[in-house]
Amino acid sequence: MKSGKKAGPLACVLGDMDLVRPLGLAGIRCAVVGPPGAATAHSRFTERLIPWEGGSDGALVNRLLRFGAAQAEKPVLYMEEDAQLLMVSRHRDQLAAVFRFALADADLVETLVDKGRFQTMAERLDLPVPRTWRLRPLPGSEAPDLDLRYPVIVKPLTRRPPWDEIEGLGKAIRLEGPEELRALWPRLIPVGIDLLAQELIPGPETRIESHHVYIDAGGAVAGEFTGRKIRTYPVDYGHSTALTITDIDGEGADVAALGRRIAASIGLRGVAKFDFKRDPAGRLHLLEINPRFNLWHHLGAVAGVNLPAIVQADLSGRPRPAPAKARPGVCWCHISKDRLAARESGVPAARWLAWVARCEAKAITPDDPMPFLRPKLDRLLAHIPGGARPARLAKP
Repeated sequence: MKSGKKAGPLACVLGDMDLVRPLGLAGIRCAVVGPPGAATAHSRFTERLIPWEGGSDGALVNRLLRFGAAQAEKPVLYMEEDAQLLMVSRHRDQLAAVFRFALADADLVETLVDKGRFQTMAERLDLPVPRTWRLRPLPGSEAPDLDLRYPVIVKPLTRRPPWDEIEGLGKAIRLEGPEELRALWPRLIPVGIDLLAQELIPGPETRIESHHVYIDAGGAVAGEFTGRKIRTYPVDYGHSTALTITDIDGEGADVAALGRRIAASIGLRGVAKFDFKRDPAGRLHLLEINPRFNLWHHLGAVAGVNLPAIVQADLSGRPRPAPAKARPGVCWCHISKDRLAARESGVPAARWLAWVARCEAKAITPDDPMPFLRPKLDRLLAHIPGGARPARLAKP
């Protein structure tokens, strides 16, 4: 899609450039929420900045309500993180007065974000999830005997900062046997959060595949694509640093079919990402469902399926983009973190640099370089005594 200003409501973005860019590529004007120094504040696709340095949900809701009420047309609200999703969902009645948004049912949002509730729902609906045990490391308690097959992974019910005190950058901890759980238990108690132990599906992170879908208010699939992880950092149970689109009619066909079936069984509306892991026998196991926008939407848009643009069209009463299938093989990377992931994976620097050069979805792009360059320039000048800071770009 070609960029350029178009009529219609603003897109109000609680997210980063991986959400701003697909909207901008569709010619949608963006208002971003965040600090003035954030990368999104310097994008050519950003028309307005809603300054936000952090604070309570209530304060952010009030800031959004004031902004939305001042617009001639209700903006369309987009959120990229679990905390933002929960905030919007829990205040949806207030926010709906001045915003439009595509959001799953409130109870379903709470269920999908909380891994314990998700597991209960999955077992009730006979979804293909790994067997799981809930852990409650209370003061004075001892590690339980799990009715699970080891190895297992231990992970938090929701993505919360206290987990970082245990595992740092990783999403989960692998345990080979009961003795490792007993050794870990004293470290879990002071953190004070409930956890899940889950049977490990064998294989590397590259066997995690996903289905990305937008289901409209009538229950129809309005857009979809499939993909696979290339690298994460840390390498095991880390965050995505390199991704690729798969062929929805080929290797991704069973991923999309299972994603659609599960979406229908839970009554999903709006956008969602279904994460699966393919075991050595080729069976798909459901790991999680995220009912929100995410970094994959940048990659999907570059590959030809722009889910945020389809949502914007539906909510603003405008024609949808022409139907398309995402081009297999298109890649996304987080350059700085993927450099670490590639090095940890043993990928030679020259080969990685050549791959990055071919990568079509990344932070630095010739048509919008400032989100990548400007924060780095600001940090550089901050270390130069008396260094002049460049004037901040004015936003209408």
